Amino acid sequence: MKGEFIVQESENLERLDVLFNKKYPNFSRSHIKNLIDNGEILLENKKVKAGEKVKNGQKISFNFEEIKPLNTTAQNIDFEIVYEDKDLLVINKPQGLVVHPCSSTKEGTLVNGLLYKIKDLSGINGVLRPGIVHRLDKNTSGLMLVAKNDKSHISLAEQIKNKTCKRNYIALCEGVFKQDEGEIKTYLERSVSDRKKYAVSNKGKLAITNYKVLKRFSSKTLVEFELKTGRTHQIRVHCKYLNHPIVGDDVYGKEDKNLQGQLLHSYKIEFLHPSTNKKMEFLIDLPQYFKNYIEKLK
Repeated sequence: MKGEFIVQESENLERLDVLFNKKYPNFSRSHIKNLIDNGEILLENKKVKAGEKVKNGQKISFNFEEIKPLNTTAQNIDFEIVYEDKDLLVINKPQGLVVHPCSSTKEGTLVNGLLYKIKDLSGINGVLRPGIVHRLDKNTSGLMLVAKNDKSHISLAEQIKNKTCKRNYIALCEGVFKQDEGEIKTYLERSVSDRKKYAVSNKGKLAITNYKVLKRFSSKTLVEFELKTGRTHQIRVHCKYLNHPIVGDDVYGKEDKNLQGQLLHSYKIEFLHPSTNKKMEFLIDLPQYFKNYIEKLK
C-alpha cells in the first residue's frame, strides 16, 4: 500500500497516528504506531514519533505491505451486558472468551458477539477491534468497557492512559503473602525466550500494580490488585515476579487440572462518563468456579 496526502486546516495539530487512523480506519492504532516506528509512514519525508502533531499543509506519505483484515462476522456469543447507554457498554467477559479476532482465532470472539448484539460501535481500532477500549486475557474474566462511538472511545482511552479510570482485580495466588499490601513497580518487555510472554526487565515499559491481601489460606492468598498502568499480562507477570503466580496460570505459573485458566477476575471499574462527566462505578461478583475453589480451601 503506497500513497500520500496533505494535512488540511481542519486537521491542524492532530496526532499523526490518530489522523492516519481516521483516514484508514481498517488499521488499528497499534498497527499504525508500528508502521510509524518502522519509518513506513513519514511526515514531510522524515521518520517521526506516532504522537507527532501534524500541521496544515504538511505531507504524509506511506509505503508498506498491506495486511488484509480478517472477515469479522456477527455471531451469537454468550456474555453479560452489565450496563448500556448510547455511548458505552460495560460487559462481564466470561473466562475462555478471546476479546478480538487474530491469526489463531478468527471467530467466536467477544467482537463477533458485539457485532451480533450492538448496532453501533466505535471505529477507532478498525474492523478487527470495534469498540474495544481495553482488553482482558482469554482466561481472565470480568468487567470491560466498550465504546459505541469515537468520542466515547477517545475519552475512555484517555482516562485509562491518565490513570483516572480505576480497574481492580481479584486473584488467588500461590503461596502466602508476607506483607498485607504493597506496590509492584517494574519495567516489562517481551520475553527473549518466548515472544508470546512478557518478563520483568531493566528496560521496556513501566508497569505499576498495587496489591492488598484479602485473605490468607494455608498455601494460597486471595489478593486484590489495582492497575496503575495497563501493560499486557501485567498482573500475571507481577505475580510471578513476587514468586506468587496466579493459581491456574499455565503460562506464568503452573496448570491446575481442576481449572480452565487462571483465577483472575476484573471485579470493579470506575470512570467518568464521556458525555455527562458523571462518576460511574460497577462491581461484579466472582464467577461460581472461582467461589467453589475458595470454598474447598476453607
